[in-house]
Amino acid sequence: MKLKPTFEIAIKALRTNKSRSALTILGIVIGITSIMMVMALGKGAQDLILGEIQGIGSKTIDVAPGRQPEGFSQTGMLDALFSDSLTLRDVEALKKKANVPNLAKIIPLVYGNETLSYGNEVYRGTILGSSEGIFDIYNAYPSEGTLFTSDDVLGLSDVIVIGNKIKEELFGISDAVGEKIKIKGKNYKVIGVLPSKGEASLMTLDEMVVMPYTTAQSYILGIKYFNEILIEADTEENVDRVVKDIELTLRSMHGITDPDKDDFYIHTQEDMLELVGTVTNVLKFFLAAVAAISLLVGGVGIMNIMLVSVTERTREIGLRKAIGATEKDILTQFLMESVALTLTGGVIGIILGTGFSFLLAYGLSYVLGSPWLFSFPLDAALLGVGVSAFVGLIFGIYPARKAARKSPIEALRYE
Repeated sequence: MKLKPTFEIAIKALRTNKSRSALTILGIVIGITSIMMVMALGKGAQDLILGEIQGIGSKTIDVAPGRQPEGFSQTGMLDALFSDSLTLRDVEALKKKANVPNLAKIIPLVYGNETLSYGNEVYRGTILGSSEGIFDIYNAYPSEGTLFTSDDVLGLSDVIVIGNKIKEELFGISDAVGEKIKIKGKNYKVIGVLPSKGEASLMTLDEMVVMPYTTAQSYILGIKYFNEILIEADTEENVDRVVKDIELTLRSMHGITDPDKDDFYIHTQEDMLELVGTVTNVLKFFLAAVAAISLLVGGVGIMNIMLVSVTERTREIGLRKAIGATEKDILTQFLMESVALTLTGGVIGIILGTGFSFLLAYGLSYVLGSPWLFSFPLDAALLGVGVSAFVGLIFGIYPARKAARKSPIEALRYE
């Protein structure tokens, strides 16, 4: 028998039991929809994070205190907060052209959480102490007012630039520039307000109070070390050279001869891109594996339904064999029915997954205040079609073989 007539018979058989067919493919639909959504949202998240990192600039180098952490460990985060291995002496040494000739900018950072108050309004925000170059690094320029300068850093000025969220919480729709916010009993004058970058931003300044690091160290945090140092190379090609110069300079300053005993670690933007890519890929794989369980359940359901169908259609099988159908014809027909079911479920899943992903991306953009771009995962769609057909073949083989091996005489006697 040719494939076309066999296919037509298979489709006709499925149409006679529309309700059963619809329920049978439900597991496949859910599985493929889940995979499409996971892949689309994972790609959107990856693009957003990578865009944030790339926006900082490929020439930016991050120097953190403490030992190199393994991934995003809690110990590594605590080291960065409480290690005192990076000091002003290190910053001054790194500034020297003789030590790091290809250094363009150096920005020491300190940070901590404090209660902010204005009148009767109180809000818990993050204090970020830095030099004036932080705004250029993060492309953050005021929507209102101005920024502090190097003179403010040298003079320990009590001036601050606040994020948009801080402004909304403490001042509402009123002007904030020129007003004073109290932090740890001392008033600080607001000289600028930064525009909102949204909650999805990797390094959002929305909930931060940015001030000269000298002011933050002396009056708020009470520390003489830095939590982080940002360095910008003069060119992208010189990043690796600058990293080597930083390592040599800091080891010399700290009296370290064994690199394994470094009390600092360095990340370039390339390192961050690679790390984020690895983390998001692992996460997507894990979520896709969870979604694949639904496909497995759907496949088992298809096999059970096909077995029931074989039993119900025993006389039909016997009649077809009696008029000349071969075992191969019967096997092909039932396999086609199984694959047709799973492919239909796969196509529906792709359509639903794409639609839900688009709506979710739109919703996330609205909620987070940052553009969460929808990305159609072509690889996931192709994978969905392939997996659907594969599930249909694997879970359809046993029922199809059982149907093909039925004796026509015994089948015709079946009541």
